[in-house]
Amino acid sequence: MTEATHPIVWLHHANQHLGLVPTLGGSVAAWQVDDPRGSPERIDLWRRWDGQTPDLYKLASFAMVPWSNRISGGGFSHGGQFHAMQPNRAGEPYPIHGDGWLQPWAISQPASDTLEMALRSERFDGNPYDYDCVQTFRLVDGGLDQSLRVRHLGTQPMPYGLGLHPWFPRTPSTHITAPVEAVWLSGSDPIPTQHTMQFPESWNLSEGIPANGSLIDNAYTGWGGTARIEWPERGLQLTARMPDFERDGGASEHYCLIYRPPQGAAFCFEPITQPIDAFHQPGQPGLRTLAQGESLELKVQWRYESLPG
Repeated sequence: MTEATHPIVWLHHANQHLGLVPTLGGSVAAWQVDDPRGSPERIDLWRRWDGQTPDLYKLASFAMVPWSNRISGGGFSHGGQFHAMQPNRAGEPYPIHGDGWLQPWAISQPASDTLEMALRSERFDGNPYDYDCVQTFRLVDGGLDQSLRVRHLGTQPMPYGLGLHPWFPRTPSTHITAPVEAVWLSGSDPIPTQHTMQFPESWNLSEGIPANGSLIDNAYTGWGGTARIEWPERGLQLTARMPDFERDGGASEHYCLIYRPPQGAAFCFEPITQPIDAFHQPGQPGLRTLAQGESLELKVQWRYESLPG
């Protein structure tokens, strides 16, 4: 696969450059800013795509819809009916990250500073979900406003979740901080087994953790709706804020996920509306049951600036 097969559509505004790849899962190829020191090389805020590989795990970011992360048990029960689900990624024993990332999207530009991608999905690959979805990207001075909105179109109510899966470049000193209350631990695979306020060493996001270290592939609960990534070597930081934090239930209804692989040049901080395998957790935390025509939306405001001092 090449960029010619999956062309990038670029948006340029306020010294920023955002590239979208609608035909490759409605994903993001790059989000970059001009170097304030005058270098012609742009600074990557999200890890850039190489323009060739069709593996979305190599893209800068993609949306997770109509659920985020993994579902165990071969599917889930809802409304007295079991909905079988199949694994959807090679090497993964569970269906993961929804099905929106596996389909082509349609792109439009409603404003000079805005790009949108839309998807109509009807029981893709045998999944029980019938929905449409719109991703909106608006470049503003100092950052990016991002939203993901799904609308249920099926006749029977269904549980939904959303998430964003950006990959951040990591330097030796990259650090991330976010207020959280607890974390779901897991066993030999990423399916949660224990919810605890006792964080393993270098896992407590509230105190800040290095972006390099042992594996983390876990969801946090009680997220305070803000996060900060610092790149001391670049003199740069990036913050995330959920603008509808209070309206959407505050910390008790907000979750985030860290994927910190032991090797590689990038890590993930993922705003999500439900923890891993919420379909099989007591009370199905974070999942929203939508009737026909009802919607669920996730909004994030990303802002970058120079590190103080």
